[in-house]
Amino acid sequence: MGKPDPKCPIRPGEACLLCHPGAHGPEDCGLVWLVMNDPELSEQLAELRREMAAAG
Repeated sequence: MGKPDPKCPIRPGEACLLCHPGAHGPEDCGLVWLVMNDPELSEQLAELRREMAAAG
């Protein structure tokens, strides 16, 4: 049995594709850090997640 694929917190529902050079997963991804530490981007992501949850 293999390791589970980490999910990308920026692209809900998608696997982490290691799109940021040097990242080993969401835990050390610069893009994830940037979005989570920017109030406006973080709110936009939260809104996207709410919309996806409402859509099923």
